[in-house]
Amino acid sequence: MNDRNTPLPDVPHVVTVGLPHLTRGFETADRLNLATHLKVHGPLAPVSGERLVALAEDVRLLGRGGAGFPFARKLRTVAKSAVRRGVQPVVVVNASEGEPACRKDTVLINRAPHLVLDGALLAAEALGARLLVVAVTRDSTEASLRDAFDERGLTDRRIRNRGIRARVVRTPERMVSGEASAVIRAVNGGPALPPGRRERAAESGVSGAPTLLSNAETYAQLAVAARLGPHRYARTGIPDEPGTVLLTVSGAVARPVVMEAPSGVPLSYVLRLAGAPPLPQGVLTGGYHGSWIDAHAAHDAAVSRASLSSFGGALGAGALLPIGAETCPLGESLRVANWLAAESAGQCGPCRLGLPAAAGGLSDVLDGGGQAALEALREVTQTAKGRGACKHPDGSVRFLLSALHAFTDDLAAHVLGGGCGRPTTGVLPLPAPVRHGARHQEGAASGEKLEVDWTLCQGHGLCADVVPELIRMGHDGFPAFADTSVPLHLHDRARRAVRRCPALALRLERSRAESTVIAPRKFLEQGRG
Repeated sequence: MNDRNTPLPDVPHVVTVGLPHLTRGFETADRLNLATHLKVHGPLAPVSGERLVALAEDVRLLGRGGAGFPFARKLRTVAKSAVRRGVQPVVVVNASEGEPACRKDTVLINRAPHLVLDGALLAAEALGARLLVVAVTRDSTEASLRDAFDERGLTDRRIRNRGIRARVVRTPERMVSGEASAVIRAVNGGPALPPGRRERAAESGVSGAPTLLSNAETYAQLAVAARLGPHRYARTGIPDEPGTVLLTVSGAVARPVVMEAPSGVPLSYVLRLAGAPPLPQGVLTGGYHGSWIDAHAAHDAAVSRASLSSFGGALGAGALLPIGAETCPLGESLRVANWLAAESAGQCGPCRLGLPAAAGGLSDVLDGGGQAALEALREVTQTAKGRGACKHPDGSVRFLLSALHAFTDDLAAHVLGGGCGRPTTGVLPLPAPVRHGARHQEGAASGEKLEVDWTLCQGHGLCADVVPELIRMGHDGFPAFADTSVPLHLHDRARRAVRRCPALALRLERSRAESTVIAPRKFLEQGRG
């Protein structure tokens, strides 16, 4: 089984069920350069705007980044907005994968970058766009993409490829950095964070121009559909959701895999191919903004939006994470809930305060808080839902509430008894701590945790004011800490919280593998300097 707390590799092993579409040629090369790509897939002729919209409608192409928005409707909106305003639109490929459970877009850019570029350039030509932007999060992805640009003669310095310039934008590996508005903000030169207000990229995106923004897999699917045509494309998968689906399967599996499978394939078959337990305790569907389903639903569901939704799950960005019977499912959910709270953009109350409170509420339930703790948890999740400046609070609350619904027996054992009796093995992947000397990654974990000496703590609460994403005040008047490594983007505030502790009770402590303890007095001396 996958090792405890092990992050997913950039490019996991790839498995194909049935005839490959997106992964065609993977058996011949680790990376399909332009020449190999054309041998495998063949040339692609330009398509007019009307024909491209019709194609997207005929194959029922939905966005593969999680929301599932109809691609044809995006195309129409961008085209109409560009004509009405008399400006050239922009095409953006969102290949930012800040979620630890997703690697499908990273695999596409690393191994089949030209398939993604085919779809993006097809859309750019149909819309009359002159700028193509691709947002990525990882070193390997950026390198493969820049090589692909060179192979095609794409550049941002001068127009060389059919009148289209191309840019690569790097975003940090954070959960919120892959949100559409965060990507647009990063392309415009700002931080890769949601702007705190609802904006439609199709109306005003990059530099205020109408912008077609979609996920990397969506553009790759468009390129496949353009080559096959709607009838051949629809021969694979189910009628309502034709084609294939890219899935990232991790958790309690033999090894993490990215799998291309026809829509409608039984979920149990996919899990079996990945080496999941024959009877998983439950499966997290759609990733860390998705939903848990129980073992019975996992047995009966198929891999499609409609089927998973009917069982309370979600296809989302295609992440599937089974867990075995040896771990506490609510403990696993708490680890992720703590991480989601620390991933807050810090721009609104439901995100900055609500998510830490929700994670703390689940911790209270697992610590024997009983029915009162459970009711308090339900109340805080309701207040956080639907009030955030971006989708992060809603997705995080959905994940947490689905755990309560999927694992009712375990919940009852924790609320009414002394717990389920199982440890939390940490099978769900989270980011790795940054090694000393490694390149600074804004969204990565620092490898340090906040610890407190309870013989000194006097419950002043100043630390919770400084970094509420990691510390909250408990019902007993003393601070409660998120059981998670401090993310690098919160590290400075964590240090400030240590310095502000008047009782010198708080410290930052490295993991057991890095046993150095950073004491509060050292911080006080640094602060004076």
